[in-house]
Amino acid sequence: MANKTALRELQQRLAERMAAAREQTLVANWLAVECAGVGLLFSLKQASEIFAPVPIKPVPYAKPWLAGVANLRGGLFTVVDLAVYLGLRDPAPGRAVAVQSRLVSLGSDLNLNCALLVDRLAGLRSDEQLPLAPQQPAGPLPRFAGSLRRDETGRNWQEINLEALSRQENFLHIVA
Repeated sequence: MANKTALRELQQRLAERMAAAREQTLVANWLAVECAGVGLLFSLKQASEIFAPVPIKPVPYAKPWLAGVANLRGGLFTVVDLAVYLGLRDPAPGRAVAVQSRLVSLGSDLNLNCALLVDRLAGLRSDEQLPLAPQQPAGPLPRFAGSLRRDETGRNWQEINLEALSRQENFLHIVA
């Protein structure tokens, strides 16, 4: 008898949680990633696919932040080490790609076969989960840096406009 009561209570709690989840639909706007310990946000409208690490072939005479090229779904993609590009980490030729690293390809609307190498995925986030930070960074920021957002733990997340990033002069002329 006790098992039936416990099962009935469990079913009731699950039904209540499912109803609450339907009422609180959060729309994900951001892909949260980490590069060298810094939280970054990519708009889901500008990011395309996420890939597990694949072999990356180095490109001679390339910029230090160009990790190389990779075959992603049969297409040749330039791979940019985002942490190095942003100056968050020094370039290390032949650096091994960590298991939790991922490649995030730019959206097809950007007309650039490029994937960004990030250290770790942190999941999908909504605007409600990441309100604007009370204090925005002072001083000049790169054109691709959007607003600063803060999560419930107090951690800051920097928006990165992938379209503006892909239009940077040095980004367009990847090979020196």
